[in-house]
This record gives sequence, C-alpha cells and structure tokens, in this order.
Amino acid sequence: MEIWKESQLQLLSHTQDINIAYRISLNFVRNLGYKFCAFSTISSSNRNECSPVSLNNYPHDWNTQYGQSKAREIDPVIAHCNHSMLPVVWSQELFSKTPWLWQQLEQQGLAHGWSQSFHDEESGLYSILSLARSHCPISAYELYENLGFSLFISRHLHALALAMQPKKIPRPQPPPLSRRELEVLKLSADGKTAYEISRILNLSERTVNFHVHKAIEKLGVNNKMSAVIAAARSGAI
Repeated sequence: MEIWKESQLQLLSHTQDINIAYRISLNFVRNLGYKFCAFSTISSSNRNECSPVSLNNYPHDWNTQYGQSKAREIDPVIAHCNHSMLPVVWSQELFSKTPWLWQQLEQQGLAHGWSQSFHDEESGLYSILSLARSHCPISAYELYENLGFSLFISRHLHALALAMQPKKIPRPQPPPLSRRELEVLKLSADGKTAYEISRILNLSERTVNFHVHKAIEKLGVNNKMSAVIAAARSGAI
C-alpha cells in the first residue's frame, strides 16, 4: 500500500468527528480518482428517534432537484442498497425505469459512480457510501481494487454516525417468574384449563388463577395467552 494511503487511513481511523472524518475520506477518494463522495444513513425501521446523516459534495443543483422530487423513494441505487451489501455500479440499465434521473446524473457530472452499503442489524441503522466522477466508466478491476478502501471508510463513518444517535433508554426487566408461575404457564401453553392444572399440580383452581394473575402482572401483559407468549419469547418456558 502506498504511504499516502496508509497515512490517510490511519488519520481517518483516529478521527472521532464525523464532519472531519468525511473531509479526510473525500480527500482520500479524490486521490483514487473520484471527484464526488457521498455518505448517508437511515434507519431500516424508519424510527422517529433516528437522526439521519447526509454528507456529500454533489453539485447544489443535484441536491436541490433530488430533494424536491423525492427521488430517494424511486432511486434504484437506494433500492439495491436497502436489500444488499454488494457494491452496485451506476449505469443507464440500472436507471432504465427512471431515465430522467439518469439524465440528471449525466448533466451534473455524476454519470460514472458506484455505491456500497453497510447494514447494522443490531442498531437497525444502515449506511451508503457512494463515489462518482464525470468521466471514465468504473471497471470491474477498479471496483475490486478499491472495494476494501470503501468498506473501511463506510464502516468508520457508520460508527461515528451511530454514536450520534439518541441513546435508548433501557427497558426495565420484569421480575423473574416463580417456579409455580412457570409451571402454570407451561401447562397453559399445552392447552390445559385452570381446572386441569389444579388437578395436575394438586392445587386449588383459585390458587392456579392467582399464579396466572401474578405472571400477567410481572410480564406486563393483559391476559393469560399473552403471558404464555411473552414467557415463550423470553425463553422462560
């Protein structure tokens, strides 16, 4: 690896401000032969508490038209990146269903580009890194040669974007179910009635219903069936 690449990647890895990290990334990809660089994040579940990030040096006219036309909703690059982490090269064929968008890319000097996404299943946040230029098609060899760099950049920017997200308030853990409550829920899951459970456990039917009621309270649900489902999902039964 050339010295300039190693030094810039080291500088990037030690940068904790996403705006500075983006500028370092932009300088890096320019040295690779790309004029434009874009990084964006969005929540896969479209949660309201998500703080999306969008950084790019695209032409102002492109950003304005893209936003006003809500092109993100029909952008085939976005559609691909939503479902795959494989890189996608921009082409007229890719934009065959949105030819006007392809024409705008060509007019704004963004005709030759490719995108790489990163899906963070744990946080529900995914990001897209795109590199583009006005001349020279992206060859398969060039894509292969620069894929490692794009992954390094996108994952570091993604980590910084993730750190900017509002912190989740941990949900309080319900109190543990007692042995008897677990027994009652297990038998309920098998379809046993309160009367049948009372005969099996040698308890009164009233005591069985008491244990069911306590389990419902602890699990924060509204009825016995919901309590059985919640206990099963948690692995308690």
